[in-house]
Amino acid sequence: MDDILSIQEFSKISGVESSTLRYWDEIGVFTPLQRHPENNYRYYSAAQLLALNFVTVLSDLEIPLKTIADLRKSRDPEKLLDLLEKQEHQMDMEMRSLRQRYSIIHARRELINLGAKVDEKVISVETLDEKAMILWPRNEYNDGDSFIKPLSELISHTSDYHINLSFPVGGYFDNMDTFSRAPDRPDHFVSVDPIGTYTRKAGEYLVGYARGYYGDIGDLPARMSAYAAEHSLYITGPVLVLYLLEEICSQDPASYLAQCFVAVSKRRTRDKSNEERRGYTGDRRASNDRRSQPDRRSQPERRSW
Repeated sequence: MDDILSIQEFSKISGVESSTLRYWDEIGVFTPLQRHPENNYRYYSAAQLLALNFVTVLSDLEIPLKTIADLRKSRDPEKLLDLLEKQEHQMDMEMRSLRQRYSIIHARRELINLGAKVDEKVISVETLDEKAMILWPRNEYNDGDSFIKPLSELISHTSDYHINLSFPVGGYFDNMDTFSRAPDRPDHFVSVDPIGTYTRKAGEYLVGYARGYYGDIGDLPARMSAYAAEHSLYITGPVLVLYLLEEICSQDPASYLAQCFVAVSKRRTRDKSNEERRGYTGDRRASNDRRSQPDRRSQPERRSW
C-alpha cells in the first residue's frame, strides 16, 4: 500500500529517531501499524502521525513515558487537565530552582571578577549601586566566642529564615566602633541574595580590602578610620564585609579577600562654620566702623583681596 512506510521513512517524515520509535514500541508507548511476518521489520502508516503527535507533545512536556502509555489506552479531557496542572506545578518549581541557581552563579561571578582586579592596598571612596541582601538574625556572643558559634547555630536553622547558604555570606557590623573592636564577631551575617529585604542603598562608600581568613583583616579598620578623618568624611552607616574570594574559589585561607565598605558623607567641620559666621560678623563690623570714620572719599580706598 502507498501509505505504508518503513521505519526509516516514518522517522524522516515525523522527525523522531528510528531508535526512539523502536524503544517506544518495546515499552508500549507507540507501536507500528504492522510487522513483516518474515523479518519482523516495523511498518507505519501516514495516519499514525496524528497518534504520534499525542506521544511527542506529552514527551516534550517531560511527562513520564509510563504515564503516556497508560493515557494512550484510556484518556479524556479531565484526566489530561489534571495531568497538565500537576506538570505545570512541577515545572514552576523547577523554574524557581533554576532562577535561584542562576542568581547564585551571577552573585559569585560578580564577586570573583571584582576580587581578581581590585587593588587591595588602596582605600578609596567609591560609588556603589543598590544591592539587596538577607540580613540574618542578630548574633549573640559569650566571652571568648568567635563567629563560628553563632554561625553554626544559624546554619542549623537556615530553612526557618529562608536562607540559602549557596549565596556568598558576609558580616554586618552596627558601626565602625564594633568593627574596629571585634572584626571577627559581626553583629549579623548577611547573604548576597537578591530576594533579601535588606538593601544596601546606592551612594558613596568608603571601601577597603584585606587578605586572610574570616575576621583576620589586620589594621584595616584603623586605616579606614584614618582615611575618613584625613579626608573630612563622616561615617554614616553600618560596616559590611563581603568576601570576594573565599573557600569556593581558593584552597588557601590566607588568600581569601575581603571587601569592607561603609557609607560616608563629606563633613563640614564646626570650626569652618564658625569661621564663616565670624567672617560675616567681621565684615559687618568693618562696615560700621567705616561709617563712623570721617569722609575720606577724596582719598583712594585701598583694599586687600
